[in-house]
Amino acid sequence: MNDYLLSLLLGVIEGLTEFLPVSSTAHLRIAEALCHVSLSDGYWKMYSIVIQLGAILCLPIYFRSRIVAFLSDFPGGKRGDRTLLTHPLGLTIVAFLMTALPAFLLTKIIGKHLESLYVMGGALVIGGIVMWIVDAVNAPSETAGAGAPESRIRTWNMEEMNLAQAIWIGACQVLSAVFPGTSRSMATIAAGQVAGMSRASALEFSFFLSIPTMVVATGYDLFKSLRPGGANPIGATHIDAHGWVVLAIGFVVSFIVAYASVAWFMAWVRRRGFVPFAVYRIGLGIVVLTLAEKLAG
Repeated sequence: MNDYLLSLLLGVIEGLTEFLPVSSTAHLRIAEALCHVSLSDGYWKMYSIVIQLGAILCLPIYFRSRIVAFLSDFPGGKRGDRTLLTHPLGLTIVAFLMTALPAFLLTKIIGKHLESLYVMGGALVIGGIVMWIVDAVNAPSETAGAGAPESRIRTWNMEEMNLAQAIWIGACQVLSAVFPGTSRSMATIAAGQVAGMSRASALEFSFFLSIPTMVVATGYDLFKSLRPGGANPIGATHIDAHGWVVLAIGFVVSFIVAYASVAWFMAWVRRRGFVPFAVYRIGLGIVVLTLAEKLAG
């Protein structure tokens, strides 16, 4: 396949799947196998990092008004009843730290699991089942709305979150780092719903949490790829004009598609929930497990 078309395709895949609870890692691995390109190769490793950065960039732009509002009332909040730790921005950092420290210590385990299609397929299926059950249990409360006496939902927006919820969500996000295919979005959204958050509030917090999480994780990967003597190192001086154009196409396409994906996902979830994504995950997981079995045979 022409490199420009390949970059366009991979940029679309990254943009579509990075923030949906369906695992961008699994989709890129499938694309890698079908398109006969090694994303572990030096240049393509850098490419995969660059298109992820394109997807990340859409979040602060899409949520710019919310971010400005949070910064303007930090740390007291709108009602003046918040603190450094309990303001939405503080809770985002707390959840990030709950993920970052364990994930860093488990680097060797993470690296081993990244190569396993069996782990990826299993995580897709199990995560899909968990997401389906959690969303189905919370669905009646979503329909009843705020104030319903029997509602399981206590938190309808990020401003109402508490410290325990942030710690729990951050801890659950570790699963997505250790077991590729789990999906960071799936782990944080389902964790938020279990902790009594509505679909919309769990999703929005998932997006906010992904900003520091993905910036640090992607930045670390980029540093490892660029440094001399690192795994599959490649320096900017080694990339020709063709290579820069391929990188630019992937970055721009990933940003545009991710922005549209986030906007669509926010609107979809408020009306329909997460069950269709759970079903898709289960189906994709079965495909990945079948592929793993064929490759093993």
